[in-house]
Amino acid sequence: MDPVIGLDVAKGESQVQAFLQRKEVYKQSFKFTHDLPGLQTFHSFYQELEKASGQPPAVIFESTGHFHEPVLQFLENQDIAYYLINPVVSFESRKMSLRQVKTDKADAYHLGELYYKEDLEIYQRKTEKALNLRLLTRQHSALTDSYVQIKLQFQVALDQVFPEYHSVFSDLYGKLSLNTLLSYPTALDVHRVSEESLAEEMGQFGARRSYDWFLNKAQQLKEAARRNPYQSQISHGQLVSLRMYIHMIFQYQTHLAELLKEINALSKSFEEYRLIQSVPGIGDKIAATILSEVGDINQFEHPKKLVAYAGLDPSVFESGKFKASINRITKRGSSRLRQTLYTAVQCGLAKGRNKKLIAFYGRKRNEGKPHKVAIIACANKLVHWIHAMLKRQEDFVDLV
Repeated sequence: MDPVIGLDVAKGESQVQAFLQRKEVYKQSFKFTHDLPGLQTFHSFYQELEKASGQPPAVIFESTGHFHEPVLQFLENQDIAYYLINPVVSFESRKMSLRQVKTDKADAYHLGELYYKEDLEIYQRKTEKALNLRLLTRQHSALTDSYVQIKLQFQVALDQVFPEYHSVFSDLYGKLSLNTLLSYPTALDVHRVSEESLAEEMGQFGARRSYDWFLNKAQQLKEAARRNPYQSQISHGQLVSLRMYIHMIFQYQTHLAELLKEINALSKSFEEYRLIQSVPGIGDKIAATILSEVGDINQFEHPKKLVAYAGLDPSVFESGKFKASINRITKRGSSRLRQTLYTAVQCGLAKGRNKKLIAFYGRKRNEGKPHKVAIIACANKLVHWIHAMLKRQEDFVDLV
């Protein structure tokens, strides 16, 4: 016999469907909660199936964000073999069924069937250190996305109060700019003080500049206040919103800096981190993200598997004598890895940093490839280089 347990994981609970062997269902489907009593109930059922089949069953379930983590950790602690499936794989398998039924019971059943249909590999859990790095980099990316939205809302609030302020500081979100705006949020506030007072107060915000530099900034601020379209009293609500966004920006900057410090410290404990950084255009954050998303390079026997994991492999469509000439990338792997590789290519091409990548990009453009297609081809090539570097434990060698 070849027993398996299919789990349809949801928030706080999972649906169970067991098989003794292909097409032979074991008992009725049921649910268990993700608390300790529920997990122990599942374990008792697992032992019952093991006794009935004469061998330990495997467990198969989809990757569902963080919802599957209690189940995964429990299986790890009990040393139970399991298969963690990409939802795209199970979705494509369900589409092959003539009946389109979408219930928890049906999903658990389909996962059990998938075990017998596909040549699956037992999931290799990342080390605790690698999991921590992935968690930190993903938190940093999520926080950065929120930070961008807050900055956009701040700009809207500023445009309703002091739009000419944008022209004064090159770094609108720097400490000097934001602290000055906190003290002088309107044109009327700027009009009430002298240039000398403005210069002296800005000098206390910690920027290492000469007094003449601050005096020049004070003059620019005065000029901006004279040009500002809102010269009358601003409503209290608008000022409250502006100050709130400034404080939120400060908080985001503090949290992002702390996360980046943790990421850099943890990344340096990986030898692979230094190897990835040897590629021109890949800095600390990009290297840490690539490392955290790829994990152990030994799970990718061939670079094409890593390309597919990043979702950069081209889709193929052929039917009879027809063969599609335009094939988009599948985008089925790690979206975070794919986006990071895209950014790494852009950084490598900028300012002539990565000569080898620039030469490859030039060849693709000479072949008539559009810019974005050439960029994707460069990302694909970069994956091959990274795979070879990590496998051989060698630094990147650029063109001389």
